[in-house]
Amino acid sequence: MHPLADSLYLRARRLARTVKHLPDRTFHPLRRWQTLRQLRRTPLPASVLFICHGNICRSPYAAFKFSAMLPAVLRERIMVSSAGFVGSNRPSPDEARTAAAARGIVLEGHRSQLITLDGVYDMQLIVVMDRAQELRIRHGFPRSRNMIIVLGDLDPQRIDTRTVRDPVMQSIDVFEGSYTRIDRCLIQLVDALSYGAVLENNPA
Repeated sequence: MHPLADSLYLRARRLARTVKHLPDRTFHPLRRWQTLRQLRRTPLPASVLFICHGNICRSPYAAFKFSAMLPAVLRERIMVSSAGFVGSNRPSPDEARTAAAARGIVLEGHRSQLITLDGVYDMQLIVVMDRAQELRIRHGFPRSRNMIIVLGDLDPQRIDTRTVRDPVMQSIDVFEGSYTRIDRCLIQLVDALSYGAVLENNPA
């Protein structure tokens, strides 16, 4: 490709990406405020389900890390699990296990689980990795009255997209980037639930 044509192509791709993710960037501060407000005002959930596409990279890491981050008093009150939309009984890839281990999380024994009717209806809080997954839950389980949040909406940093990137079949650097973002969002989630628990135990 001619250098000029190549430069124009790259600029066009960057512009297309900017336009595509403009709504996510624009509305992120509002979505984050609304999500945190909802979490703080809702009674402490007795069960939390983390969901991603295949339940081998993002959601198992998020579930184990969330449990580890919870204060001991809340860990005893919240049942935490994870599931996915495709495949069952699959291990996490080597890159996932390596990146998780660097953060103190062991995925060696994890095996993927499929979403089930009972698994959704019994969960009081469902955490997904993107908007499409949220819609699949809402449309696939219309009787569900669970609170569903997109984890990326809790990100305290400026974002490019609401989606927590799926690192499957990519380099260890991509896994580390996704897990770093998950960690940032989980800190916000734990803080919000802890705040809500304090209010629940000390009503005005």
